[in-house]
Amino acid sequence: MHTMVRPLRWAMIGGGQGSQIGYIHRSAAARDGMFSLTAGAFDIDPQRSKEFGISLGLDSDRCYGTYQEMFAAEALREDGIEVVSIATPNRFHYEMSKAALEADLHVICEKPLTFTVKEAEELRDLAQKKHRIIGVMYGYSGYQMIHQARAMIARGDIGDVRIVSMQFAHGWHSEEVEAHDPGTKWRVTPEVAGPTYVLGDIATHVLYLAQLMVPGFSIEKLMCSRQSFIPSRAPLEDNAFVLMQLAHGAVAQLWASAVNAGAIHNQKIRIVGSKASLEWWDEHPNQLSYEVQGKPKQLLDRGAPYLEPEALSMDRIGSGHAEGLFESWANIYHQFARVMHAADHQDTKMLDTIIYPDIESGVDGVRFIENCVRSSDNGASWVDYT
Repeated sequence: MHTMVRPLRWAMIGGGQGSQIGYIHRSAAARDGMFSLTAGAFDIDPQRSKEFGISLGLDSDRCYGTYQEMFAAEALREDGIEVVSIATPNRFHYEMSKAALEADLHVICEKPLTFTVKEAEELRDLAQKKHRIIGVMYGYSGYQMIHQARAMIARGDIGDVRIVSMQFAHGWHSEEVEAHDPGTKWRVTPEVAGPTYVLGDIATHVLYLAQLMVPGFSIEKLMCSRQSFIPSRAPLEDNAFVLMQLAHGAVAQLWASAVNAGAIHNQKIRIVGSKASLEWWDEHPNQLSYEVQGKPKQLLDRGAPYLEPEALSMDRIGSGHAEGLFESWANIYHQFARVMHAADHQDTKMLDTIIYPDIESGVDGVRFIENCVRSSDNGASWVDYT
């Protein structure tokens, strides 16, 4: 694991009392001592923000009521913050990320990054101008076996990629739970969530895994069909099917759903090649299924000495122990710290070698959403990917 002379001074926007995702951010960032939580604007209520920050051990004068107040005050301090994580509803991602970049801060943002590709590209250009890093929180991409699959596919172990099958289809919202759950309510409200629900909230996760695992994953055309099985959620979908034509003759399909009754999480990705297939399921993340035509199926285990260096570099507790979501997030935060440290020291060689969900991944996620909406709104027609 990479070490630094001192941790990066880090702040959060959102992620306050009762926020599950905020707790995961803080746990991941703290794991390797590469970030130090220094300040925060944790809640829209200034008093709750202050009380929560104090409960985390922060100085009361660094627990702010608004992110604007935090950026202004921290900029005047010699020990001001250097990085901010944005764990808020979607509609705030663009304005907060832009303000953070303008304050010369690195950014870690929840997905989707913005509502539109235009906004995402504006953030990308601003980040490049400011020499700052934007990391997008695709939290499942830190699992070891995703990187094992990436290395195997790149080496040609499964032959030419023919089919990419993706799904993230849980059943937790198969009823109108948003009637009594604010955390779901904003996700199905267009003004807050944006133009999609499950496509932006969960489909972009598994799409990024495909982009990470498959070299040159590139969509040429797609067709999307969206449904709102809970009528009050319309025009936002709680189920969607996407077919894709990829470069070099490969094809892909993605099923995203919040109404797959009985399913716990059900995020799976299967890469079918001309010689073999690989399959990963996030409910059993420590194993990767390797299936060579005509031979017995193999289950590759996390932490085993036969894995590729790219996978073993993310090992935390050795073979035989189960790792999970917190380790995956910690691996991603570790990479964020490395790339931010490299950017601060103009280490271009290091910047070119670190694999992490970057600004381009964020732009791609928003582009996927826009194209899906365009296809769906035109009668689930095939559209050129633009």
